[in-house]
Amino acid sequence: MIRVDGLVHRYGDTVALDGIDLTIDDGECVVLAGANGSGKTSLVRHFNGLLEPDEGTVSVNGHAVSENLVAARTAVSMVFQHPEDQLVAATVGADVAFGPENLGLSRDEIDRRVHDSLAAVNLDGRESERVDALSGGEVERLAIAGALAMEPDHLVLDEPFTGLDEPSRQSVLARLRELRASGTSLVVVTHDLRDVTTLADRVVVLAGGRVALDDTPEAAADRLPSLGVRPPC
Repeated sequence: MIRVDGLVHRYGDTVALDGIDLTIDDGECVVLAGANGSGKTSLVRHFNGLLEPDEGTVSVNGHAVSENLVAARTAVSMVFQHPEDQLVAATVGADVAFGPENLGLSRDEIDRRVHDSLAAVNLDGRESERVDALSGGEVERLAIAGALAMEPDHLVLDEPFTGLDEPSRQSVLARLRELRASGTSLVVVTHDLRDVTTLADRVVVLAGGRVALDDTPEAAADRLPSLGVRPPC
């Protein structure tokens, strides 16, 4: 599981996270919502050590993130809000293969993961295309494919649907349903709750760096507007 206890994070004099307690169980899907500046991205960046707590602890699979960053980053794959920041190779296939290669997997296994991950985001057959020739929506899909290829225990997606057309959005949602069914825990950071609440076990809303709501999608729906979150249609 991912466990957060008493997490405080500051940017200078600004408190971004103010005593967060949160547990995400294995196989659980949590939608993380909140108004701009509520602390959503800051929170999830603690899950694999991209940020360090000023106070409190974060653990993944029973081990403190700060004690083993490699283990945390193997267990937790993340798709950034600005996906171009995480692309590392010149071509589509090489970029998706980068993570599995660093796990020391066999060539056959790497090729399988690249193929399956690209197919999941409708980019299969485009392995040789240059990354710098992709559209914004295609870059988003490529970043998701790279995270999927790691086959992590926990997958965190920060605003994953930005820039996606409807077929791509539905393809990604279908893949997320498959991952959830296979036991991968999902954390979806989004302001667009269309469709994702059908995946979710819980909706967690941050406000002012604190957990303002943590409930089932059905129970949370009526309280979302008061917390600056548009409820799904």
